[in-house]
Amino acid sequence: MSKQIFQPNAAFAADARIKNMDEYNALQNKAIEDYEGFWGDYAKEKLDWIEPFTNVLDESEAPFVKWFDGGKLNVSAQCIDRHLDARKNKAAIIFEGDRGDKQVITYLELYHEVNKFANLLKEDFGVQKGDRVVIYMPMIPEAAYAMLACARIGAIHSIVFGGFSSEALKDRIEDAAAKVVITADGAFRKEKPYMLKPVVDAAIDASSPVEKVLVVERNNEEVTWVEGRDYSYNELIKDKSTECEAEIMESEDPLFLLYTSGSTGKPKGVQHNSAGYILWAQMTMEWVFDVKENDTYWCTADIGWITGHTYIVYGPLAMGATTVMFEGVITYPDAGRPWKMVQDHRINQFYTAPTAIRVLHKMGEDEPAKYDLSSLKVLGTVGEPIDPPAWKWYYEEVGSSQCAIVDTYWQTETGGHIVSPLPGATPIKPACATLPLPGIIAEILDPATGEKTEVDETGYMCITRPWPSQIRGVWGDKERYVKSYYGDVQKDGKAVYFTGDGARYDEDGYITITGRTDDVINVSGHRMGTAEVEAAIKKHANVAEVAVVGKPHELKGEGIFAYIVLKSDEGVADEVAEMRAINTIIKQEIGNIAVCDDMVFAPGLPKTRSGKIMRRILRAIAKGEAITQDISTLEDPSIVAKIEAMVKG
Repeated sequence: MSKQIFQPNAAFAADARIKNMDEYNALQNKAIEDYEGFWGDYAKEKLDWIEPFTNVLDESEAPFVKWFDGGKLNVSAQCIDRHLDARKNKAAIIFEGDRGDKQVITYLELYHEVNKFANLLKEDFGVQKGDRVVIYMPMIPEAAYAMLACARIGAIHSIVFGGFSSEALKDRIEDAAAKVVITADGAFRKEKPYMLKPVVDAAIDASSPVEKVLVVERNNEEVTWVEGRDYSYNELIKDKSTECEAEIMESEDPLFLLYTSGSTGKPKGVQHNSAGYILWAQMTMEWVFDVKENDTYWCTADIGWITGHTYIVYGPLAMGATTVMFEGVITYPDAGRPWKMVQDHRINQFYTAPTAIRVLHKMGEDEPAKYDLSSLKVLGTVGEPIDPPAWKWYYEEVGSSQCAIVDTYWQTETGGHIVSPLPGATPIKPACATLPLPGIIAEILDPATGEKTEVDETGYMCITRPWPSQIRGVWGDKERYVKSYYGDVQKDGKAVYFTGDGARYDEDGYITITGRTDDVINVSGHRMGTAEVEAAIKKHANVAEVAVVGKPHELKGEGIFAYIVLKSDEGVADEVAEMRAINTIIKQEIGNIAVCDDMVFAPGLPKTRSGKIMRRILRAIAKGEAITQDISTLEDPSIVAKIEAMVKG
């Protein structure tokens, strides 16, 4: 980790919600000293209650906890209705389509569209409180309307990312026992139509719990319509009333399910409930991004992931912000696309993944300079640790060395950020998640002793007290919930939430995430996180991306296999010399034990359309095993055969 420290921009900090480390420490100390008082005060301040809660936190059945018990509210009303008096004509959502088509939806228009959608679900499809509705949609405004309409009538939505296959969709539909699927005929990607409805058709068979399918006609391609099951949203919505009373919901009523990948077994339906989730979604928007009344905020994620749930829809709308939704690919028609959007919409906060940053850097290193990015105040990263070279380019070229980079650490299960810099307060170290947010009692623990780890000692990243936005359970499987999240670490004899990630403290108490504890390679008895080796390799000037996996080794048990994508499209003149240079860096950064036994200079890496590198595929290739995983949902399925040929050749 770089020891260089970047202080907050003084002018920005002067007007930030949390202005310095003294204010941060005061908030965190308040939470430690009076935990329930801390959260209870914020719940009263930030949420509009139909009926007030009577108890802040109930741990009597831990790890199944209850927050704000007795309180009643509606999340859709939190996001829309309460803003109408002051913000009805303010832009709630700015939509930009793949082809450059634009739409601005005000809070009043959002209110009307969500109410119409809610009435459609109730009147035409018989959807009631507690019913599950699967949403399989592109990034279009109707996807947000669908989420909020479900919340309005008390239905539990489960969004399935639009890149998942029919089998993955089928698994999630069946586990949730969804009675309705909301989809679209398709959408546009790089100006070409792609289809979603045929995937839904393939996922629904005679045994499916699905009774009705609602289809938004987005790209107007020909699709199959099943009589009595499939209905056109565009037709049904026309005569719906723009008024729909919000269902009164209990604090702990489920809001949504979001399934984690089922590639290693049955998908896990992560359940988030109403009050605690929406409270933390709003608070982190205000603290981590410091979004103000007239700001325009853009998160580039897809709503099919938790990032899109919390930081495109629920968080921004709960605080009355203007949020940008983007249908397309940020590198199309060229790598200047996101910077043109920042310029055109005068975006103030930009939130994306390190993978996207590295791709933008590689494809368009000089593109940011071509656009006016002076509106930017805060830059964010999400999904994985960001490496120092990408951080440096992001900070200097995109943010003109003026914007704080909030390297946010969190998970589907946490509901919102748990460790992150605060842009007006936290001195930032590149590629370091920094400190737990106020109210989050997070510690790095030794799994054997349950004690807090020492400086530079890798341990398990844990949260040792419940927090409002935490996962409430795995849908329909209490035992799996306990085993998955509370079965690995104990502190003072009590099971605590384990994130599944390794981490370490530095001398300032800052936290660096070292990667999944199950993404480790055991070389001659030494366990190393793949993220640490990858970070070292990325310090080579010509490395754009890298993925490291373990490969069986006759002497060491496991050797290290690196798949490397170079910045230069010309490749390397002398592969042996390049490998030697990379291993020299690894020796310098980690030690001889971490040198790579094998390297392949690949044309790309197998990634999902959300940018996640599929390391299981790379492990199989390294071991010479057949690829049994479905690769049809990868961004470029052909890359797998190319890498296999290179490894075999």
